[in-house]
Amino acid sequence: RESPAMKFQRQHMDSGNSPGNNPNYCNQMMMRRKMTQGRCKPVNTFVHESLEDVKAVCSQKNVLCKNGRTNCYESNSTMHITDCRQTGSSKYPNCAYKTSQKEKHIIVACEGNPYVPVHFDNSV
Repeated sequence: RESPAMKFQRQHMDSGNSPGNNPNYCNQMMMRRKMTQGRCKPVNTFVHESLEDVKAVCSQKNVLCKNGRTNCYESNSTMHITDCRQTGSSKYPNCAYKTSQKEKHIIVACEGNPYVPVHFDNSV
């Protein structure tokens, strides 16, 4: 069974890669990372930084999660991310996404031992 930490990596990590100016990045990645099976995941963020840098966020600025839990952390520095957002005309099984590149601080929820990211909460 996929662990929460492995699921985070599958859904959110794309280290050393960047969509460049490929408008199909999200369409390809959302399929490749199995987020269009059974339904189209409406919104997803990929982080283009090293796994070490993203794991390190778990020891950075402690902030409140969107759901009110207290195990979220905001990165000290901005990170190169790509937001994938389902388009209005997208219908399962033909999931279609808009690709937006951003430089933002990421907020992740961490748990476990070792203490690692298990949920992408937000970017600010």
